[in-house]
Amino acid sequence: MNDPLIAALFVFVLASFTGFEVINKVPPTLHTPLMSGSNAISGIAVLGAIIAAAEGESNFAVILGFIAIILATINVVAGFLVTDRMLLMFKKKAN
Repeated sequence: MNDPLIAALFVFVLASFTGFEVINKVPPTLHTPLMSGSNAISGIAVLGAIIAAAEGESNFAVILGFIAIILATINVVAGFLVTDRMLLMFKKKAN
């Protein structure tokens, strides 16, 4: 029983639980720097998804790569919007 899909799903589930626990423990004052770091990681995920979609050996792999590109791009754009909004909260208001 050496199925690569099962191994990949196992790693995904472990990474999801670990990521949730790590992010859940971050104090609110560190959310903006953490968001910037996660945006950089999501940018890497976009590039990886593009490579995976381009080198897909089957239609299923190309479709999964395309879905990954869409989701990672949404994550990057939303992350930048949230970071910008949080930084605007700390700017001094002009009178």
